Amino acid sequence: MATLTVREAIYYSAQIQLPDTMTVANKLARAEDTVREMGLTSALDTRIGGRSSKGISGGQQKRLSICLEILTRPRLLFLDEPTSGLDSAASFHVMSRITDLAAREGMTVIAVVHQPCSEVFELFHGLCLLAAGSTIFFGPASTAAEFFASNGYPCPPMRNPSDHFLRTVNKDFDKESEEKLQYEPAVADEAIDILVNSYKSSDTSEVAKQEMRQINEMDRRMIGRNRAGFVTKTLVLTRRSFVNMYRDIGYYWLRLAIYVAISLSLGMIFYNVGYGPDSARSRSSMLMFIGTLLTFMAIGGFPSFVEDMKIFGRERLNGHYGVVTFVISNTLSSTPYLLLIAVVPGAIAYYLTGLQKQIDHFIYFALVLCSCTMLVEGLMMIVATIVPDFLMGIITGAGIQGIMMLNSGFFQLPNNLPKIVWKYLIYYISFHKNALQGFYKNKFSGLVLQNDLEGHKTITSEKVIVELFQVETGHSKWVDLAILCGMIVIYRLLFVVIIKVLDMAKPMLKGVTLRCYTKSVIHGLE
Repeated sequence: MATLTVREAIYYSAQIQLPDTMTVANKLARAEDTVREMGLTSALDTRIGGRSSKGISGGQQKRLSICLEILTRPRLLFLDEPTSGLDSAASFHVMSRITDLAAREGMTVIAVVHQPCSEVFELFHGLCLLAAGSTIFFGPASTAAEFFASNGYPCPPMRNPSDHFLRTVNKDFDKESEEKLQYEPAVADEAIDILVNSYKSSDTSEVAKQEMRQINEMDRRMIGRNRAGFVTKTLVLTRRSFVNMYRDIGYYWLRLAIYVAISLSLGMIFYNVGYGPDSARSRSSMLMFIGTLLTFMAIGGFPSFVEDMKIFGRERLNGHYGVVTFVISNTLSSTPYLLLIAVVPGAIAYYLTGLQKQIDHFIYFALVLCSCTMLVEGLMMIVATIVPDFLMGIITGAGIQGIMMLNSGFFQLPNNLPKIVWKYLIYYISFHKNALQGFYKNKFSGLVLQNDLEGHKTITSEKVIVELFQVETGHSKWVDLAILCGMIVIYRLLFVVIIKVLDMAKPMLKGVTLRCYTKSVIHGLE
């Protein structure tokens, strides 16, 4: 999370991952020990940084990500290229600390290492070499050089063994045969074939197979990890998310500034609309704009939310917390900001326009406006789950909201909407419909408007909203607000359901894709 400092990131992670049986002081002590092991003490109070702000270096980010995973001292730890972006000295120190930690805590570490230096290579107990999808060697790292030498590929003196292994089996840069019609096996292809066949018949392979058989015959049992409770996770995630939203200008502060500017423009354009013949249309236009187009701009925070979704996906798959915890914490942390961007711009537009000045009318107005922004946030959460690319997500969210706005009952009156699809589906699921009708009932309640230029004829507000706007008067404005609140809950629940469905669907889709790919490969070989 780019806005947090190294200290905050490791402290929050410690409180989420470590069990409630540990005191907060012990959790923070564990975090500090881990930071020292990865050599990040000098960067504790530096922000991590990201796409829009400078922070710690790439190597420090790599070490911080390792810190976050070794906090709980897991029994099994996967590291994908932990030394990438680090110099040789930092690589050695990081891997040696991990090696010592693994020995001390009884951990098994599986690491994909990209071109390690000789000192780092010597730290590994076992080595698995792969080339073109085949196993070249799987056994003790100390015997790999002897295996290559016995097959005619000895490691030259003063050369790093890992460099020698990689150079022997890398066929990306083999020259193509000058005779295009005549196939000549490349040097690397020949080396791979020799090494693969030699390994299959070697004692090292038999020892590995024997160990596998022994492992499969062992009694199996699940080894769980104690973690923090639901309440602790929710509170820590809420605090972390609140801090992130406060520091990220693009999340809410930029929106607030733009909302204030738009509200000032709106208030000056519709300044003191009065009670004349055209005031009903002016009021409805102002309410429509602020209730739909202003909340429409909530999609501006989508890029920041996509970054949060990436962090959520990684931490959830690592078992730090679940979907429900994330939804609750995100809702709690965002609500104060949404109230702020609803009340401040709303008050400016509301009182400049000259709508009803009673405080209860304004409170209802602000609550509906806040509900609309929360609904747009919930909608964009769903979009971010299905369309993780922020540019495509903004386009998708804008398209969905555009369709809902068209069927809200403002651009085309409800009775004039096409019955199939547009009225009896989209009109009733569009939150703009309930927001607009709640606004109408709130703002026109008790008003008496002039019906001619001389002001001799008047018309009641109830007649205006029924005949002019075709508002459903069978229920009160509070029912419309309750429907909006219910839709907020439904959108959050839908987000949880989509996450769960995707979790079940992805393995199935990968299985189908793999089977199709395997069939095509077999057909190609035939």
